Amino acid sequence: MPDYRHDLQFGVFITPAAAQAGAVVELSRLADVAGLDIVSFQDHPYQPAFLDTWTLLSVVAARTTNIRVAPNVANVPLRPPVLLARSAASLDVLSGGRVELGLGAGAFWDGIAANGGRRLTPGQAVDQLSEAIDVIRATWDAGGGPVHHHGTHYTIDGAKPGPPPAHPIEIWLGAYKPRMLALTGAKADGWIPSLSYLELDQLAEMNARIDAAAAEAGRRPDEIRRLFNVNGSFGGGAGFLEGTPRQWADQLAELTLTSGMSAYVLAVSSADEVRRFAEEVAPATREQVAAARGEPGGPSPTGPVAAESPEPLTARPTPVPERLTSENVWDETTRPSGPAPDPARTYTPHEQAAGRHLIDVHDALRAELDQLRDLVEQVAAGGADPAAVRSFINRMTIRQNNWTLGTFCETYCRTVTNHHVLEDRSVFPHLRRREEALGPVIDRLEEEHEQIADLLERVDRALVALVAAEEDGIDRVARAMDLLTDALLSHFSYEERELIEPLARHGFY
Repeated sequence: MPDYRHDLQFGVFITPAAAQAGAVVELSRLADVAGLDIVSFQDHPYQPAFLDTWTLLSVVAARTTNIRVAPNVANVPLRPPVLLARSAASLDVLSGGRVELGLGAGAFWDGIAANGGRRLTPGQAVDQLSEAIDVIRATWDAGGGPVHHHGTHYTIDGAKPGPPPAHPIEIWLGAYKPRMLALTGAKADGWIPSLSYLELDQLAEMNARIDAAAAEAGRRPDEIRRLFNVNGSFGGGAGFLEGTPRQWADQLAELTLTSGMSAYVLAVSSADEVRRFAEEVAPATREQVAAARGEPGGPSPTGPVAAESPEPLTARPTPVPERLTSENVWDETTRPSGPAPDPARTYTPHEQAAGRHLIDVHDALRAELDQLRDLVEQVAAGGADPAAVRSFINRMTIRQNNWTLGTFCETYCRTVTNHHVLEDRSVFPHLRRREEALGPVIDRLEEEHEQIADLLERVDRALVALVAAEEDGIDRVARAMDLLTDALLSHFSYEERELIEPLARHGFY
């Protein structure tokens, strides 16, 4: 079988247990911070012990910054395609283009029928899924005119398309049988089978069926990404995904190069599984595949995979810009410093990735802060002379501008808070355990998190005053934003200065 040379991706599959709702969200956030690509959840709407998948996806998207979210896979018999398309597109817009759509033809027909769905034969279920894909794509095409579909399973008469997604959402199919594999090749962007439902030696034949259907439909086989839901345990076993992280990487690299699978989604139930998969398995697998492909930056493809070459630490803390206010939230001269790093110490690219990831997360928050400040300036310009705004329509426009600002601020404040909570609960305790001398630095960072939380409350109170049309409302928002900006940018730089090097030695977890 060919290597389709897709970029490697790694994700997690988390059981959406309602009784452990908080843990489900925390594992998702951990996957995001650890640098994984995908977090996904099964969709069984007839299962009362599970959280509703679309509600859960929305919460997880709101509490993460980079990771993509996906149903794995959505239950089409209980999800009308127009509404499913709008749900996916809406979440994609709200999350900044981080949604993909796994679809399944359906199973557990007693449960589907008990909850209002139609009981279908296997052939009917495939036909219904094929129609659903057409309807979903037509609904996403905001420039394509009203949606009309007259099929065996769906009748759509003039539904208005939209909203369009923020990026081209991929449709992945969970498929095993010949007709489903043919549908994957003809219409899908990805194939996402599960290890628990097949044997590894079946992958070649299944891929061949997808490829043949793609060619018949006038598509290239490499247009279809091959994802794989996997399960395993880290231990001393000799079977597939039963050994050490290095053995996992060897097995996944071989699978990528010989079967074309290129995205691995691991069923997880603990933070340790997420960390080991993200920090040990994923980087080692990428290195081996890059070496075999002869890709730039990959190790030498000759002989065993070459070890990473250690280098001096390249990541540097972001400089703090000139202050906007004269008010000081804290005394920066009293900030403690951790142990001085060994100037002769070198770090592998994998070790250096942890510090760079911290900077990347901060850069995303800095960029959002810039957007927020720009929005404050726009509102200030639009409402500089409220006494001159006489008409009801103009008053409503200003009110809408104010509420838009409030929504954006609330979203940004929640993002910052979630980032700090994750550090306080996971990263900081890990660093304390690994290096006792970092204790004073971590104590100070935690204190500053509390003070930043107070500043976020100040922004919120200023927004309330603005919406209530209190005198000097926009000026209060601007002053609160300036102080928040000074504090956040100073805090981010201090945290990077003190933690980039320890993170290179100890990792996030």
